[in-house]
Amino acid sequence: METPVVHLEAWTGPWPADDKDANLKADVALYAKVDPLRTVRGLSESTNIPEGAIVRWVLARWASEGASGLLELGPTMTRRLQGVCVDAEAADTDAARLAAYHQLRQMISWLHHPLDHPEVYDL
Repeated sequence: METPVVHLEAWTGPWPADDKDANLKADVALYAKVDPLRTVRGLSESTNIPEGAIVRWVLARWASEGASGLLELGPTMTRRLQGVCVDAEAADTDAARLAAYHQLRQMISWLHHPLDHPEVYDL
């Protein structure tokens, strides 16, 4: 099997205002200044796995996960969020449901943190 070569491009548009894929394009543009290889290199060095193998794993893992909503959150976080609801419904009490709401609120707040604090990324 031939090893594919992909050039990582920092793309910022443009796109028309009525573009049906405007949300995706805006998200792609948002990450144009981020160097994804910084994380890949660190993971490669700490695990002794070649950078290319890690990039292939990341792409295969995310590309094979399905719907864009799931791609946004990722399978692990989606399962964690659903688990909170499943546990609350299994308990079948208002107190458990209220506790689940508070737990979900905290989890979503954690996910939202980088949007309010972009300095957590090296841009």
